Amino acid sequence: MRILPDASAVAAAVADLLVATGQAAIAERKCFRVALSGGNTPRTAYQLLAQAPRRDALNWDEVCVYFGDERCVPPENAESNYRMASEAFLDAVPIPPGNVHRIKGEIDPGHAANQYASILRADLEDPPRFDLVLLGLGPDGHTASLFPGTPPDTDGAELVRAVYAESQDMWRVTITPKLINLAHTVAFAIEGAEKADILATVFEGPIDPTRYPAQVVHPRSGKLLWLVDRAAAGKLATVPS
Repeated sequence: MRILPDASAVAAAVADLLVATGQAAIAERKCFRVALSGGNTPRTAYQLLAQAPRRDALNWDEVCVYFGDERCVPPENAESNYRMASEAFLDAVPIPPGNVHRIKGEIDPGHAANQYASILRADLEDPPRFDLVLLGLGPDGHTASLFPGTPPDTDGAELVRAVYAESQDMWRVTITPKLINLAHTVAFAIEGAEKADILATVFEGPIDPTRYPAQVVHPRSGKLLWLVDRAAAGKLATVPS
């Protein structure tokens, strides 16, 4: 866990992580595969990626962008994670359009999940591994679109699932814990005092992934990072130095 001064510092750390992880993956595997998240902190990080020097630090021809989850809305909808990422940085960097793989939130959720799983099976390694998965943490302990109330790791070999979020009264599509935990690097970005209680519970409390789905995130052979500002870390019993 890295404790950073404020939300701006967390966003900068996320942007720098994406650049550094991308450079390493391109050097080693000739391609960088990243699963993006939604939210305010990622939005600010993505905006930083649209600006020099970070924009010029990656060979965008070798960057492939995916999404960890998506609301079942059309891509032009204001709630679309794809729209947010496009406006924040994808439209401003020289990434080939074919390298951006969105979840089709405008079609039947089950079909969208199956279609996206087919894309991931075709694009990723065997076993399927992202170089980087970015995640947030909801005030209820959810991450991606893995919500409380259902055991988050019951998918077997499935890579993507459609879920109905009762708290939002909408369908969403999400990658599964299997796929998250196969990644080379997984990073949570968390900021704000309103996240302090849930961060302390998820990070230090009893393990109950059905109630706090973020606790299911434990990369098998990869690296797990927590990029947290001081306000969000305020309830931790032991704050890493």
